[in-house]
Amino acid sequence: MTLTREEAAQKIIDTCLEMTRLGLNQGTAGNVSVRFNNGMLITPTGIQYEKLTPDHIVYVSNAGEFEEGKLPSSEWAFHLVCYETREDAHAVVHTHAISSTAVSILNKSIPAIHYMVAVSGTNEIPCVPYATFGSPKLAGYVAEGIAKSKSILLQHHGMIACAETLEKALWLTHETEVLADLYLKALAITPDVPVLSKEEMNHVLDKFKSYGLRVEK
Repeated sequence: MTLTREEAAQKIIDTCLEMTRLGLNQGTAGNVSVRFNNGMLITPTGIQYEKLTPDHIVYVSNAGEFEEGKLPSSEWAFHLVCYETREDAHAVVHTHAISSTAVSILNKSIPAIHYMVAVSGTNEIPCVPYATFGSPKLAGYVAEGIAKSKSILLQHHGMIACAETLEKALWLTHETEVLADLYLKALAITPDVPVLSKEEMNHVLDKFKSYGLRVEK
């Protein structure tokens, strides 16, 4: 079913509110978008999620052109590159979730500490290098990372997850945060955290082709 602009905008707002409820974001940090009409709809800059209405959500074309009188999130460029890089991506969630951000500060990818790492579509959740928020350089790093994994960490910044729907993108965001929390707890015990073999992860990835959040249409 194709959503109207107002329906898609409301789903973005609902996702933002749920992200806060789950403890995945704080204040006005983070942003959410969906692919829409040769571009995307994305949260605006500087407005608290609780105060958002569908009229606040901004349309940005694939050429990076905004609606007059509206300002999208400062991170709009890396949202666009997610859609350019992955045809399967129709929703993007970016957060400063605490555990994911803590791992990113350590400049570590999340290795195969648990088979659920496979939800990213690969055998690790990579951490891309730091660049100033909103910069073309950061968008370039995101393009490289998201081409490999549906979920990535941004060094000294946070994380991004993309998926076919907002429900799945939020689910992946939450799974990534849980894995980051597990990794931090394991690192507190030993710097040499055991990981699953590549052979096992390849087996899990094959099984995951029919695994994941099921969203009723």
